[in-house]
Amino acid sequence: MQSHSDTIVALATPIGSAGVAVIRVSGSKVFAIATALTKQALKPRHATYTPFYNHNQQILDQGIAIYYQAPHSFTGEDILELQGHGGMIIIDLIIKAIIAKGARIAHPGEFSERAFLNNKIDLIQAEAIADLISASSSAAAASAMRSLQGEFSKKIGALVNSIIYLRTYIEAAIDFVEEEINFLQNDQILQEIKKIQENIKNIQYQAKQGSLLREGISIVIAGRPNVGKSTLLNCLSGNDRAIVTDIAGTTRDVIREYIIMDGIPLHILDTAGLHDSKDKIEQEGIRRSYTEIARADFVLLMTDDLQKDYVLLDEIMQKIPKTAHLILLKNKIDLQAKKACITQTEHAFVISISAKTGEGIDLLKNKIKSCIGLQETNEGIFSARSRHIEALKKAENFLQNATHTLKQKSYELLAEDLRLTQQALNEITGEFTSDDLLGKIFSSFCVGK
Repeated sequence: MQSHSDTIVALATPIGSAGVAVIRVSGSKVFAIATALTKQALKPRHATYTPFYNHNQQILDQGIAIYYQAPHSFTGEDILELQGHGGMIIIDLIIKAIIAKGARIAHPGEFSERAFLNNKIDLIQAEAIADLISASSSAAAASAMRSLQGEFSKKIGALVNSIIYLRTYIEAAIDFVEEEINFLQNDQILQEIKKIQENIKNIQYQAKQGSLLREGISIVIAGRPNVGKSTLLNCLSGNDRAIVTDIAGTTRDVIREYIIMDGIPLHILDTAGLHDSKDKIEQEGIRRSYTEIARADFVLLMTDDLQKDYVLLDEIMQKIPKTAHLILLKNKIDLQAKKACITQTEHAFVISISAKTGEGIDLLKNKIKSCIGLQETNEGIFSARSRHIEALKKAENFLQNATHTLKQKSYELLAEDLRLTQQALNEITGEFTSDDLLGKIFSSFCVGK
């Protein structure tokens, strides 16, 4: 059973051989452990070069010890940081010596969780630490740093303060209805609600951009056999990732490739050709193709004959998610002496390309960026997760209810809608968060964080 009163220890640097390893200890027993390990009383926030001893007074290693006295530390507790040589045997011996003095191995994310519980950071900032560590591009790292520095938190805090301002007047009007107090009029309340709604929409847009930088998008390349799907995958990735032949059914399974396009992570999936087949292996490949189509963010339907593939287009349109984007790619223009271009039908955009020569690929990339609303600059975008976007959507829905209850002059229901709006926003920063959600969030962290 995890206890936040325990003293915890973990390796804060990656496992493996290295020049330097960092071991972190946090909790009430840190000062005693530090004194026993170094045989001296460490001065807070000073780097001390010292031997590290075990319980038998043997020197295990020598390096830098830094003691951070509570509450002036990352976790808000006493912290000891040991910087020693990065050999796994040495690290193991030092950690065992620390455990012998009363510490236990930390759970994943427990240092960050303690920082959150001790009000050193909010939940957005805690998640931003994990996002910064796992950032897959410079843009994602920059957005995570903005969240860590509190930009997202400040925006949510401003929204909450606006809600509290409204709740104060409305609940006072309910409680002191017979008093001669100058309360806000209905049109003033409505204007304030609309202002908050607009701010939520702006934050939602930024959060979606941040989520995109963090999680990336799934792009499924679909179409009949031999239309150039694997060639397109190779073209986009810059590698000969998929086998390309003129034999139908060469690709029988989903091939996945991960690339970065202008800072956006793309998960590109090349799928088996969609057609009627009696081959059991091909049938399974086609089934998997439709499974990926049904959960894609983008579907690129490739064809070399639009008229022939309208039936397939209708079939795919019934399977793709409502939120997904569909682009028709008319391939092999190099064989028809045609130019790359974009047109639009009632169903989707049509981009004429040559996956073999690369002509029109820039048009495709720009259209993808346009569809997902990617800004030319990522300045001001902060790291965000799906749960943040869901909470903002909940807040937006509660505010929409509030406008209806205001028109009906149901002030008690209006007050409740505003309370629920505030609660939804507080879920983002962690001021109102269930233990189950905390466990789920911090369990995804690495052990030393």
